[in-house]
Amino acid sequence: MKKMILSGLTMVLLGGLGAASSSNYSTQADIPAIQPPPKPATLSPTTGTLPAAPAPLPKAADLWIEHQIQKGESLAGIFSKYNLGTTTLHSILEDNAPLYKQLTRLYPGKTLKFKLDGHGKLQSLVYQQSKTDAIAITKTTSGFTSQLVTRQPERELQLAGGVIQQSLYLDGKTAGLSDKLIMKLTEIFGWDIDFARGLRPGDRFTVLYEKLYIDDQPIGDGAIVAAEFINGGQVYRALRYTLPDGHTGYFTPDGESLRKAFLRTPVKSARITSRFNLKRRHPVLHRIRAHKGVDYAAPIGTPVRATGDGRIIFRGHKGGYGRVIVLDHGQGYTTLYAHLSRFSKKFKTGSSVQQGDVIGFVGQSGLATGPHLHYEFRIHGRHRDPLTVPLPGSHPIPLPLLAGFRQQTEPLLAALEQARPVAVAKAETPPAPR
Repeated sequence: MKKMILSGLTMVLLGGLGAASSSNYSTQADIPAIQPPPKPATLSPTTGTLPAAPAPLPKAADLWIEHQIQKGESLAGIFSKYNLGTTTLHSILEDNAPLYKQLTRLYPGKTLKFKLDGHGKLQSLVYQQSKTDAIAITKTTSGFTSQLVTRQPERELQLAGGVIQQSLYLDGKTAGLSDKLIMKLTEIFGWDIDFARGLRPGDRFTVLYEKLYIDDQPIGDGAIVAAEFINGGQVYRALRYTLPDGHTGYFTPDGESLRKAFLRTPVKSARITSRFNLKRRHPVLHRIRAHKGVDYAAPIGTPVRATGDGRIIFRGHKGGYGRVIVLDHGQGYTTLYAHLSRFSKKFKTGSSVQQGDVIGFVGQSGLATGPHLHYEFRIHGRHRDPLTVPLPGSHPIPLPLLAGFRQQTEPLLAALEQARPVAVAKAETPPAPR
């Protein structure tokens, strides 16, 4: 990003010397009579032009000052540094009360820009919160007004792809994907692919995504617009599409939603320590006791997500479960989350939750030999294996919109088809020796 180079003002001081006059005093005793003043001489006419009037003093130009916020700095301290006055600061904060927290919560590395008039008085203030978002304060006749300014970045499609050899994270990084895009890829296909246990060497992925630019400078990654994942020979494709009601989701080429009514696992990147087993020997009670769920080992405090939209029907202690939450998802589906260390303060019994909401945190309460989450999935009261139970789908593209969906996503699907061999060949090409 180009930076504005600020120049200082040059003050031109103009002055003149006044002429001093003196009077002659007579030392004679007799003061002579005062002579009449001489008759003024007649000026002869001239044909030249009068000299030009002196040029007016130049108006002082506005001055922009750019300040990079340092650790520990406050807005009051910065105003004091540039002699902007506490009265001005108070007026800004009082006139823009809804933005008080944003204006006073400064982050190191962000930028403040001040526009001063020729007398050093503040005319404008811009707080650049990010590369796209800023708060602009402007002086008016009645005080200071503010507005949130958002710049829309330019978007350019980029291609990445690779072959699974070690892990999705490592092979994704090798292919040029950022952490954000790798995580998004797992979210898109997470209902169909078990990324913790189900990936195999030779699985392939191809991704078309947006690269964001401001002033021709890259500022980050945008959305994945199309993706393909081949897992164990099974091909999964995802196309991003926005419905007329504003909802954006990922769909198959046939218009089926990739989003299922339930997440397969309630804890991200957790290790399974005990599976669904109706004849398991209990590790604490040391007797055969059906294990009607799946245990996920994770550090205490790891967030636990609601696997589907629903309502909290129980939130408290329940025997060997320790701290537990039970969700009712409607149509006979319920899920249970046990051995929590604590509950989310955002929800209580009776609260509605959405899929992915953090409802609690992994712990070791109740009969537990170590920190883990115990998760159960029930249909009409009957326990089912959370890892294998068929999950109900979400809403597909409505039939009246299907033709428009196919027309809009056809170029993305074609680009994905053409990109696949290029992306894979690029990923399989060994790096040039250094």
